[in-house]
Amino acid sequence: MQLSVDFFARILGALVAGVLFAAIGQTVAELFSASVAGYAVVFGLVGILAGLILTPYITTRPIRSLRNRLVRMPPERLGAIILGIFMGLIAAALISFPLSSLPDPFGSVGPLVAVVIFCYFSIVVLTLRQNDLRIFFASLRPSPENVAAAQAEPEEAYILLDTSVIIDGRITDISRTGFIRSVLVVPNFVLNELQHIADSADTLRRNRGRRGLEVLRILQQEAPIPIQITDMDVSEVREVDSKLVALARELRCPIMTNDYNLNRVAELQGVGVLNINDLANAVKAAFLPGEELDVRIIQEGKEYGQGVGYLEDGTMVVVEDGRNHINKTLNVTVTKVLQTTAGRMIFARP
Repeated sequence: MQLSVDFFARILGALVAGVLFAAIGQTVAELFSASVAGYAVVFGLVGILAGLILTPYITTRPIRSLRNRLVRMPPERLGAIILGIFMGLIAAALISFPLSSLPDPFGSVGPLVAVVIFCYFSIVVLTLRQNDLRIFFASLRPSPENVAAAQAEPEEAYILLDTSVIIDGRITDISRTGFIRSVLVVPNFVLNELQHIADSADTLRRNRGRRGLEVLRILQQEAPIPIQITDMDVSEVREVDSKLVALARELRCPIMTNDYNLNRVAELQGVGVLNINDLANAVKAAFLPGEELDVRIIQEGKEYGQGVGYLEDGTMVVVEDGRNHINKTLNVTVTKVLQTTAGRMIFARP
């Protein structure tokens, strides 16, 4: 179907361009007092060739690209754009009459410029507030249940995923537990960054990128919560982290990440952050001073005589006088529990 449309477009474009260029050739021939037929034939052949080559690039392909973007576009954004066009046309119609009374060329150009300006600003404003529009129109429904649901709809209906949390992979296990109820959203610019990492010449980066793509596949096919790939973008921002923060502010939703710097930047800009490392630290078993536990000493500590071991959940245990018991399992008593940015540390003695 695509080939047939392009073929007919090329034929039609070649005919139109041939006739047009032939007329131009006649005009040129009259200016130079040359053979009209010769110029018309040469220009007509050039027009036919140009029409055959260029027609799809100015007709079918832009239309096809626009159609694909409209298909992938979220319904909220599409509705906001359509409503913005109508509002811009109404506002331009109100101001076009006084503008048309101005002397030429302002009276002729003014109404057209007003249409472009008002439509542009209407689309921009309504697109930025598309979620508010969705909630507003949902609240106009006559059903009391729908009104209550629209009013009670949380701002965190979506969760944006960044590259680090996808590569980390623990999001698949968390999604299976049912604790996450929101829709997971992966912007295309995050997916492009993940693909770029997967195509890296460095073996470690390439393996991390491929792991991230595999995690996305698992989330799409096996996770009980929905995941969406969206083409929503923030064109005025270049960096991926900045795009995520700006998009999260626009959607009024949190970002799930393991990136410390992104975590801090998002918090400074008032964007909610769901950090899997914080979640992992929060669900680790709590130990109070005086409790006993068994731990295997695997290495020396920083201070003299200390030994270091780890619990099954990764919690570090620093044991006094444990240096002489490396590669042995000791029954120790907890003396102090310290919560750090890197996680929880337990100090104990045999």
